[in-house]
This record gives sequence, structure tokens and C-alpha cells, in this order.
Amino acid sequence: MVAPELIKAAQAGDREALISLLREIEAHVYRTAFYTLNNEQDALDASQEALIRIYQKIGTYEERAQFKTWVGRIVTNICIDKFRRTKPTVSIDEHEMVFAAASFVEDDVMSAFAAKDIVEAIGTLPEQHRAVIMLRYVQDFSYAEIAESLDLPINTVKSYLFRARQQLQTLLQDYQKGGVRG
Repeated sequence: MVAPELIKAAQAGDREALISLLREIEAHVYRTAFYTLNNEQDALDASQEALIRIYQKIGTYEERAQFKTWVGRIVTNICIDKFRRTKPTVSIDEHEMVFAAASFVEDDVMSAFAAKDIVEAIGTLPEQHRAVIMLRYVQDFSYAEIAESLDLPINTVKSYLFRARQQLQTLLQDYQKGGVRG
């Protein structure tokens, strides 16, 4: 949680406070971008663009919304714009897995496949569904915060989440049955 004093100092033009603020939110911004775009390079680009926009617009932040909601909205909007400009692709890069000495390798492998399936399934969702899933389950936003962040009515957020969960359930069942991915 970012200290309100740091936000106020950054808004007042304190350069050091602004840099500290950006450093404090950098990981949150990247995580939001990565889970929305499902691509490391795109997430890095979107994160950089979001941090620049936050740097430029910090003076426009009003305390009507929580700071994390305001930041989330900026990042999500940049990601949605980026997604619209490029077609989504599923990364085929394999990630190196490191197993603990006492772990059960088979369980670790199955968990890694399940996690990869979930990330791939989320990546196939329509952009609004992906955004609400990411904000709810990755960033732990409340329904109200999601609604504010995406500028949607709360009932629309609930509807998107319901539909996205249904789609994910179907996709993950298909993955378990060995269905075609992508």
C-alpha cells in the first residue's frame, strides 16, 4: 500500500517522491500488464508506457478513487489498447522448472502444466473478460474497484466474471481431455 503522503508529495512536484512512488508501484504495474497480455515483452512495453503516463498524469489523480485503482485503470487501458493493435499469441517458450529435493516430481510437473493451461486459457478470453479475471484474481480487486477501474457498471463486472469463469472451466476441461489449444 502506497503511503498517501508519498502521493501528495509527488503531486506537489517533489521529484524524489515521484521516483520513489514509481519504484513502489513498478512490480504491481508489471504484474497487471503481464497477466493481461500474457507476454513478457508486451508486458514490459505496457509497464513502461504506464509508468510514463503515471509520471505525466500524477497531478490529475484525485482521491475519489483508491490510488491502486487509478493505477490499475491506466495499466489496463494501455493493455487493452495494445491488445487491440496486435492479435494475441500464445508463447511456445518452455520455462525451466526447478524442483526441490524433497518434492514429488510428478506433482510438480502436473502443477506446472496446470498453471500453464490456466495462463493459456486466460489468454484466449475476450479482452474484457480477461481484464476482469486478472483484476479480480491476480490483483485481488473488489467488484467495486474493478467497476471503477474499467469504467463499467458493477453488474456488468459480475456478468463478465461469471461468463469468464464458465469459459475458463470449459477450456480447462478441454485441456484435461487433451483438446486442441490456442
